[in-house]
Amino acid sequence: MKCALVGSRYFGALVFETLRKEEGLEFSCVVAPAADDRLALAAQAAGVTVHVLETPRFVPEEAIAPGTDLILAAHTHARITNEALARARLGGVGYHPSLLPRHRGIAAVEWTILEGDPIAGGSVYHLADGWDAGSIAAQDWCFVQKGETARDLWERALAPMGLALLSKVAHHARLNNELPAFAQDPRFATKAPMIKKSIVLSEGSDTTTVSVVATVSGADRQGIVSSIAERAKRYQANWTASRLARAAGEFAGMVHFEVAPENADAFVQALKGLEAGGLQLVVTKSSAAQVSTTHRVLDLHLVGDDRVGIVSSLTGMLTARSISIETMQTEVIRSSAEGKSTFKITAQLLVPASVRSEALEQELGSLANEMMLDIALGDKGLSKA
Repeated sequence: MKCALVGSRYFGALVFETLRKEEGLEFSCVVAPAADDRLALAAQAAGVTVHVLETPRFVPEEAIAPGTDLILAAHTHARITNEALARARLGGVGYHPSLLPRHRGIAAVEWTILEGDPIAGGSVYHLADGWDAGSIAAQDWCFVQKGETARDLWERALAPMGLALLSKVAHHARLNNELPAFAQDPRFATKAPMIKKSIVLSEGSDTTTVSVVATVSGADRQGIVSSIAERAKRYQANWTASRLARAAGEFAGMVHFEVAPENADAFVQALKGLEAGGLQLVVTKSSAAQVSTTHRVLDLHLVGDDRVGIVSSLTGMLTARSISIETMQTEVIRSSAEGKSTFKITAQLLVPASVRSEALEQELGSLANEMMLDIALGDKGLSKA
């Protein structure tokens, strides 16, 4: 059976080197975005015809060699035209690193991490009209490890899974002269567009709770986190944020709780009771009532290509306008697929009433332009539409 491979980079080259060794399979041609792409170089070294795309957006009919039985797509962002698909007797299939129809789009692995999915997967689907909407030929799944980045997940599980699934489908096509096809259920479709750099600013929720922050340290032992959580449950304290770590036999962490005013003092004392077990604690509390009526709370979310100076530029602008940062969390998400790193900030700001929302939006807009970011205001999170 003759296959045409449309792809690029590491994954495309991996599929090429693996499948060309499989008995009964040969490559009629390889389609790559550039002559020096890793896939193109591997094909040239093996003596396989390479078609370099004039435009990275689509694969034309002439790119597919006559006599091709099946087109395989492995890490390509180019749309394979209907005319090109018609050149292959069995059509074409591609690998998508998600459990389709979930996360249709160019940044499936990144959105798997951003959405906090506990389970990820891969799909080999029929290339057809629609964005990753063709029938499924094969699927598999895996767990997402805690703290895993998009790059980690891709390299650990999704790239090897894709290789195995494409091999399985190609093998089935060779033996059975047809491809499995199971329709996607559109009820579960979500979109995973390219992560656009954006800043999102929104009004924070009013609250009548008391914030309790506990800093804990001591010799690591089983049950520390469980003991803290049990006390929080007892006094109906909401565990809102935490940073916990274990290293060299020691445990350290900081936990932010929100608790009803009538339970706050008792909850603080219950936490301090952990000191009897050998832990060291510093517990502080602050009431929402202590926030001046001349200030308001805003939530800010920023996502953009990682670069030096994002935090300093943002905090410098906020400080100059007497805007305090109540909480801030940062994260770097690495993508092997795009070769880029994405930087994410989630923060809660305390903004003086004298700073008008329109003026703040304009300042953030100027900052976004300087940092080559897009800006969106008024939502709680990033738009996935």
